[in-house]
Amino acid sequence: MNFIKHYTKLAMLAAVVLMASATSCNDKPAEAPKAANGTAMENLKIRYIDEDSIMANYNLAKDINEAMLRRQNQYDAAQKQRAGEISKFGNAMQQKYQNNQYLTEEAFNADQAKLQKMQADAENYLANLQQSISTELNQSQIQLLDSIDNFMKDYAKKKGYDMVLRKSATLYIDEKFDVTKEVIEGLNKRYNKVGNTSAAAPAKAAKPATTGTAAPTLSTEKPAKPGQVDLKK
Repeated sequence: MNFIKHYTKLAMLAAVVLMASATSCNDKPAEAPKAANGTAMENLKIRYIDEDSIMANYNLAKDINEAMLRRQNQYDAAQKQRAGEISKFGNAMQQKYQNNQYLTEEAFNADQAKLQKMQADAENYLANLQQSISTELNQSQIQLLDSIDNFMKDYAKKKGYDMVLRKSATLYIDEKFDVTKEVIEGLNKRYNKVGNTSAAAPAKAAKPATTGTAAPTLSTEKPAKPGQVDLKK
């Protein structure tokens, strides 16, 4: 899954063009539409980019997405580990009761309290990890958008373009105005992966696409008679 593509839209250079047409009282031909600065529309230099292609081929975007996938795996592993520990302890409680190893109610209550704490600790840990993921994903999005936006402004000025549009924002535009490949080459040339790993890969993250995920809930309600521990996995 491409998290950056899922959560991010490219911030591109845009210009607001004011269109006006007028006819004179003596039926003279209408003047050609002009931009806000008086430049005839047909003289504007307009290009476009395919944002999906940029997200798929810009190395910074790919590095961030790979980092998010690694953190997702980290989250999955942590969730599985905590769930396994809780399940193991709960099963041990069940076995102790069945084998009449709880000699006192206090001993049972102590294990019951430990099981409850394990559940609460697991839920808090995973919630904090997930919050960390969300924060770092947002920071990565900002970094990516700033990188593209800054490049596009310089690129358009150097090329003398009046506008660079997103393909998805147009109804029709001739392919001859497509500068996507050139933009991707420029972005990757500027992006130096060596020594920039810490910027491209957030320090901690996990599973931004999943919400409300926690370890399996184990019922720790005390049975009517000590020994019947109801484990709901």
